Amino acid sequence: MFIKDNIIYDTFKKGSKTYFYSSLFFPIAVRSRVFVLYAFVRKADNFVDSIPQNVTGFYKFKKDYYDALKTGKANDIVVDSFVELKNELTIKDEWIDAFFKSMEMDLEKKVYKDLDETIEYIYGSAEVIGMMMCRIMGIDPKGYYYAKNLGKAMQYINFIRDIKDDNLLGRIYLPVNILKKYGLDSLDFNEVKENEKGFKDFLRDELKRYFNWQALAEKGYRYIPKYLLVPVKTASDMYKYTAKRIFDDPLIVYKIKVKPRIRRIIYTSLKNFADTF
Repeated sequence: MFIKDNIIYDTFKKGSKTYFYSSLFFPIAVRSRVFVLYAFVRKADNFVDSIPQNVTGFYKFKKDYYDALKTGKANDIVVDSFVELKNELTIKDEWIDAFFKSMEMDLEKKVYKDLDETIEYIYGSAEVIGMMMCRIMGIDPKGYYYAKNLGKAMQYINFIRDIKDDNLLGRIYLPVNILKKYGLDSLDFNEVKENEKGFKDFLRDELKRYFNWQALAEKGYRYIPKYLLVPVKTASDMYKYTAKRIFDDPLIVYKIKVKPRIRRIIYTSLKNFADTF
């Protein structure tokens, strides 16, 4: 790879092992576009998730993107490559605007009071990424609804898996009005210890919400050509693996960040390849 590709490659690889290793099973032309997309969204996400948050870096990145739309170049290989991809695939401006809106919410908003607010955030942080992936894979627009649900499901698992990390940032993405129904005002571990049953019931019920969205998303697999299905299904299966582990022991989210090992991702990819073909 050229050095400019190494930057994109490394940004994606450091961001998500599940997505990265699953994506290796895409055909090379699709894979290179996926790498460009995920390097772009990961770089933006890194600014808002760092401790302390890199507010200046984020707004410069955002400005570089919109400037590059006008001038054609931002002198940032991640931005420039994404703008080229956007123009090539006619990715909608409104999707990218929604993405930046959700990233800005991470700078300005800490607590999500109800499911509507959470889903508003998810739309820009995950659902639009699902639709961009559809563009990359050439999926029939009828499949976009299912892609949005897959993005929504995966993001919800991230919220559940990352409870401990989000506590450090003062964030509660899971709807607070639902949390209160289980006798909890926050997801602080000291409070959770005093009401373990309420926490476990809450988390398992929210995991059931994830499983419902996941099952709906899987109905859209019929829109994905076989030669593109393996990486999508593998990433999806890995999120189900994470969800099932947490469902069995909800308190595990305070002990470790539940993620599949690389060998599990590769094994699942190979199994899905064998099952598909």
